[in-house]
Amino acid sequence: MASEQRERILLLLALLVTSAEGTVSSLKECLVLPSAEGSTVSCHRAMEFPSSLPADTVHLSVEFSNLKLLPASALRDCPRLRELHLSSNGLQALSRELLVPVPRLRVLDLTHNALRDLPSGLFRASAALRTLVLRDNRLRVANARWLWGLRALDHLDLAENQLRALPPGLLSRLHALSTLDLGYNLLETLPAGLLRGPRQLQRLHLEGNRLRRLGDGLLAPQPFLRVLFLSDNRLVEVSAGAFRGLRLLDMLDLSNNSLSSTPPGLWASLGRPARDMQDGFDVSHNPWVCNEDLRDLWRWLHANRHKMFSQNDTRCAGPEALRGQLLLEVTELGSL
Repeated sequence: MASEQRERILLLLALLVTSAEGTVSSLKECLVLPSAEGSTVSCHRAMEFPSSLPADTVHLSVEFSNLKLLPASALRDCPRLRELHLSSNGLQALSRELLVPVPRLRVLDLTHNALRDLPSGLFRASAALRTLVLRDNRLRVANARWLWGLRALDHLDLAENQLRALPPGLLSRLHALSTLDLGYNLLETLPAGLLRGPRQLQRLHLEGNRLRRLGDGLLAPQPFLRVLFLSDNRLVEVSAGAFRGLRLLDMLDLSNNSLSSTPPGLWASLGRPARDMQDGFDVSHNPWVCNEDLRDLWRWLHANRHKMFSQNDTRCAGPEALRGQLLLEVTELGSL
């Protein structure tokens, strides 16, 4: 019985290898792995986009190549495609018709290309798309019409582009969005209505921009927010109501900004005693002025110190008598 099983396994392996070899030869630099769910096609350092893709292709990767343009009909042979990875190419533009043949697509990764714009209507047939990654391109001006049709989008990554401003309605139709990454752009301000649209946003990345002020209205539409990154900006002011209602927040990063003080009441809805922040917070590398205006923050830090990152880098920048002292030590020593 065992020998029959071994013979059957060897036969299946031989068929698999034969099938893969036959397909690879027609797809040149690509590796094709058939399975019961459909074929996975992986092409690295390909000279051109593969032709004659298997009709049952569900996962296609053409990465680390030198593709500049894709034919509008590139995906017409694989209507069952669910994941498309095109990272680390030199793509400069996309055809408006590119995604029409693949309405089941769930993941599109365009990381590290040279895209400066997206055609309106690109996603009109992409109601199933859940993850869209446009990180590390050359996008300068965002257009709300880019994202029309993405009714199921859960994850949007626009980080490491050259965006200077965003239209208020950019996310207005993205009701399912739970993760938004706008980190490491050139954003100086954000429209107050930017986050109206998503109904349960949980992760928001705004780090590495040029933001100077965080107002009351931006985060108000997102009471379910759990993770908020604001590090490496130029924040000099956070309004008293900026975090109001964020009672589920587990992670907050305000490090590497220009904050010298925070208003009373800012921290009331965060951390203890209301709820423990599960993943912690960071307010280090800010020029904190340790006087009466900082008393509210000091008290909050003392109550939540068990969740505080970079304690040794959270120090007073003034007044002169306290310069360089740890905020937590100042509190404990009663130096106020």
